[in-house]
Amino acid sequence: MVNIPTVTLNDQTAFPELGLGTYRLTGESGIAAVVSAIETGYRLLDSAVNYENEHEVGEAVRRSGLDRDDLLVATKIPGRDHGYDETIASARGSLQRLGLDRIDVYLIHWPNPRVDRFVDTWRAMIALRDEGLVRTIGVSNFTIPLLTRIIDETGVVPAINQVELHPYFPQQEVRAFHARNDIRTESWSPLARRSELLTEPVVQEIAGRHRVSPTQVVLRWHVQLGSTPIPKSADASRQRENAEIFGFALADEEVAALSALERGRLWDGDPDTHEEF
Repeated sequence: MVNIPTVTLNDQTAFPELGLGTYRLTGESGIAAVVSAIETGYRLLDSAVNYENEHEVGEAVRRSGLDRDDLLVATKIPGRDHGYDETIASARGSLQRLGLDRIDVYLIHWPNPRVDRFVDTWRAMIALRDEGLVRTIGVSNFTIPLLTRIIDETGVVPAINQVELHPYFPQQEVRAFHARNDIRTESWSPLARRSELLTEPVVQEIAGRHRVSPTQVVLRWHVQLGSTPIPKSADASRQRENAEIFGFALADEEVAALSALERGRLWDGDPDTHEEF
C-alpha cells in the first residue's frame, strides 16, 4: 500500500497530497475502481452531484472495510441547487445517496456568477459545517475576485479551491492568492486530459532523468507547487503508478521548465462565463 502524505488545511483537517478523481466511475465497475484505489492507499475520493456516482462512492467506502474516519469523501453542489435553502436540501440529498452521516469535503462546483447566488450557497455551507453534517467547506473554479467576495461578505475563508491546473495552465496568480490566504489548491484535470502533455519533450526528458513515467513527473510537479492533484483512473496498476510520486523530487529548474509549457485553458472553462447546472 502506498502512503500518501497529508497537509493541514485552515480548518485543521489532514488533507492528502493526492486524491482520486471519480468522474465517470459509475456502476459496479465504478465501485470496484474506487475500492481498488482505497486498497492502494488513496484516502481522498472526489465526487459530485453532477457525476451521478455518489451512491457508488459511498458503497465503495462501505465495501472497503476501512474505518470511516480514515477517508475523506468529497462532493460538490450543482448550479441548480445554488441558494441557501436549496443548498441545505442538496446536501441532505447527497448524504442520502452516499449513505453516509457526513460529507467530509463539500465544494461549490461552479460559481455561476451571472445567477449570483453563490454567496447564499456559501452561507448555507457554513451552517452545514456548524451543524456537523459537513466537515470541510470549499469551492471549485473560483477566481480571485469571487474568492474575495465570499470572504469579505461572510468572514469565512474556503479551505480549498479546486481549479483547472496543469503545466499548460499553471494558474500562478490564483495559487499565490491561495498561499496568502491559507487556501489549499486542488487540481482537476491534472494531466491535461485529451492533450499531448505527456508526450512533450521536456516531460519525457525529465521522466527519463528520474527513471519515472511522464505521468509521475506531472503529478509530482503539482505536489511541489503545493497543490493536490486528483487524477482519475479505474485501472489498479495505473492508480498505483499515480500514487508513487513521493519517493523522488524535481529540481527547481525542472518545475520551472514544466510551468513554461503554459498556453492556457484546455477548453472554454472560464468561471466568469462558463456555467454548469
